[in-house]
Amino acid sequence: MDTITFWQFAALAAASALVGFSKTAVSGANTISLAVFAAVLPARESTGVLLPILIAGDLIAVLVYRRHAHWPTLLRLFPAVAAGVVVGAVFMLWADDDAVRMSIGAILLLMAGVTLWRRRAVPEPEADPSTATAATPATDTASGGGRLKARSYGVLGGFTTMVANAGGPVMSLYLLSAGFRKLGFLGTSAWFFLIVNTSKVPFSVGLGLIDLRSLLLDAALVLFVVPGAYLGRVCVDRINQRLFEQLVIGATVLGGLQLLLR
Repeated sequence: MDTITFWQFAALAAASALVGFSKTAVSGANTISLAVFAAVLPARESTGVLLPILIAGDLIAVLVYRRHAHWPTLLRLFPAVAAGVVVGAVFMLWADDDAVRMSIGAILLLMAGVTLWRRRAVPEPEADPSTATAATPATDTASGGGRLKARSYGVLGGFTTMVANAGGPVMSLYLLSAGFRKLGFLGTSAWFFLIVNTSKVPFSVGLGLIDLRSLLLDAALVLFVVPGAYLGRVCVDRINQRLFEQLVIGATVLGGLQLLLR
């Protein structure tokens, strides 16, 4: 990290701004930030540098969308996510960069494929304009099938967020499949990742992924999260629901392909 060039720092700054944008506009788009950090820095160490940047973005997103969260969904997810985080921490003890990259890329593409298949197999219900931004999902996530899906996505989300800070696309696909509208999606996602990413800090410190040098770099990069978040907040009201969902899925596919092909 002592030998970062100007252009490398510029790339990291742009990726940090994209984190802010993704937290307030298109969740899942920060897979591009993940790829940039992993390209500029050693892949394993890059996860420790990126984590405080993500937490800064989460704090801003919670301030903006805190009233739109659906807490029953969050409480249903957290036990499975905790299990996934523990599995991910154990995986990080022995996995090299290639194993991490290939595992996450495959999971992202699998989840995107499952989501697209479900959307084609089940006709999308007509949206009621009066509830288009409600926090309550359109489907019954408390049913038996909903609980199983929550556990499956929760474990995958916990694993991917611990291993490579790549839980965003997995949880985005879950929230879309549960029928969340735009603001409910963003509010639930904001609280989810603030809590989960903060809980990952002790694991990252214990694995040596966060240290004084990484925090000094974070102190310089976190300044770029704010303008990115502001731009996202300005843009989100101009993005309709269908385009919003297409952007989330598209960002997931691109992130998965980048990780597999790099």
